[in-house]
Amino acid sequence: MSQHAPPPDDNATATLLDTAAADTARFVEFLSSRRAYGRGADPVEVKETHKSWVFLCGDEVYKLKKPVRNHLQDLSPLAAREQNSLNEVRLNRRLASDIYLGVKALTRSPTGELAIEGEGAVVDWLVHMRRVPEVCLLDQMIRRGEVAGERIEALLDVLTQFYRGLAPASVTPDGYVSRFEEQQYENRRILTIERFPLDRPAILQSLDAFDSCLSDCRPLLEFRVENGAVVEGHGDLRPEHVCLTDPPVVIDCLEFSKNLRIVDPFDELTYLGLECALLGAPDIKDQLLRGYAARSEVDCPSELLVFYESYRAFLRARLCLAHLLDPGDQDEEKWIGKARAYNAAADRALISLERR
Repeated sequence: MSQHAPPPDDNATATLLDTAAADTARFVEFLSSRRAYGRGADPVEVKETHKSWVFLCGDEVYKLKKPVRNHLQDLSPLAAREQNSLNEVRLNRRLASDIYLGVKALTRSPTGELAIEGEGAVVDWLVHMRRVPEVCLLDQMIRRGEVAGERIEALLDVLTQFYRGLAPASVTPDGYVSRFEEQQYENRRILTIERFPLDRPAILQSLDAFDSCLSDCRPLLEFRVENGAVVEGHGDLRPEHVCLTDPPVVIDCLEFSKNLRIVDPFDELTYLGLECALLGAPDIKDQLLRGYAARSEVDCPSELLVFYESYRAFLRARLCLAHLLDPGDQDEEKWIGKARAYNAAADRALISLERR
């Protein structure tokens, strides 16, 4: 008798996913109504993201995970969504302890009535948050031209304390470099797909230049690991996740993959600076990098900063194009435009290295 497990039943999996999607639609309908939050509740604002449904009611936020299944994670089982929600709260409390309130059960009574923390069976899980003032989000402040230098300094104080409190990540120097090689392989695969209306020869030339940069930077990358500088950080440090309140808070860390949270702080700060520059605030990057170097009393070689910036730009370009590979209607003009902007940013970084 064969000892191998039977092959997966694709039809059964599809049925389970369809059932989960139908349940989610009913949960969304319920959570979109004021009655879900008790008598006298404020009107509910509903937002859909790639992975969640978000419900804003007064100063509270509830996040319902979609039962998505892809190469990065499988949230189709209820237990997986519970664990993912718990991870999100635990990890985000590191930089936003007052924002992430906990995880609440969505229940269904024997008579079929849904409730938050009600009687009956648990049918899903909700991340419960305090609402951040959107007017203080860094991306919004950049668009309004209202980012004061002292607020970035306050953010640096928070981030420096955060990074200082983290233990060195459990990754070997070779393992750290291999992660960039693996991501670059995927970048090249996606960015050179012929169906995308991009300048393919120019992209290939840029990707080749990045490969050379990666080879040259290998000793610097290994040195960062050997000196304990690589940590389990935020993983997705973008302006829309930074709220410049007093004190600043940072939300929406990359909760589903520890590997993708294994970062050099200079990598994360370069990433944030890149995104700020693309929004029209290029000076923030230099302030972040100079400020962190002064606070940490560690300088990062300029060629390594260029490597991190071009790596992040190519990665973001790839993720933009990946949206167009997902099923369903996609805004091709939007995602192609964003991919071109990130590719151009990678080019600028690599050209600056050649001029040194």
